[in-house]
Amino acid sequence: MAYQYRTKGVCSRGITFDIEDGRVCNVKFEGGCSGNTQGVAALVEGMDVNDAIRRLSGIRCGFKPTSCPDQLATALREAISE
Repeated sequence: MAYQYRTKGVCSRGITFDIEDGRVCNVKFEGGCSGNTQGVAALVEGMDVNDAIRRLSGIRCGFKPTSCPDQLATALREAISE
């Protein structure tokens, strides 16, 4: 199932992703720092969704209270709670 999430407080505008058999797949960020968001997407590909949430939660970008990885964790958390 494909999920879409509108980010808050970061440069990227949105994230799309799938969760298949409890694993994160096909993560794509809309906007943001291209190299960083591509790197995050590649690193979580195939990762257990709960492991991804645990690893990405709480990461900050500079003085912002969140980051693109933290926003992905939030999106994943919302998706599995539906």
